[in-house]
Amino acid sequence: MKEFIKEFKEFISRGNVMDMAVGIIIGGAFTNIVSSLVKDIINPILGLFGGMNFDQYHIKLLGQVTLNYGNFLTAVFNFLIMALVIFMIIKAMNTASEKLIKKEEAEEKVTTKVCPFCKSEVDIEATRCPHCTSMLDE
Repeated sequence: MKEFIKEFKEFISRGNVMDMAVGIIIGGAFTNIVSSLVKDIINPILGLFGGMNFDQYHIKLLGQVTLNYGNFLTAVFNFLIMALVIFMIIKAMNTASEKLIKKEEAEEKVTTKVCPFCKSEVDIEATRCPHCTSMLDE
């Protein structure tokens, strides 16, 4: 049992588990923000065109039983908006990452060239190949 607890502690204390926990917590908070955006801002604007908010749409089935399809539409809008926001964040991060990689590649200076006669690598400033002693073009 002690070994099981020890393994569990090692598993929990790993960096990727902690990162995942932080991501889930932030994701939950982000979900609340997007839900509020849809419920408090987008649905009232859409309600101007439909006459009411989506969350008020329902169908009475039997007596007190209702089918609240407006809540489902709100959940779909929440999902689509969250997916769009996440897509835009990831796209921005990928663009920034690509620019950083291109900048790093540009900073890497070429320090060698290939001798056209023996195909050996020689220093970029060399005027004569040290391997075959051929004269190199500038």
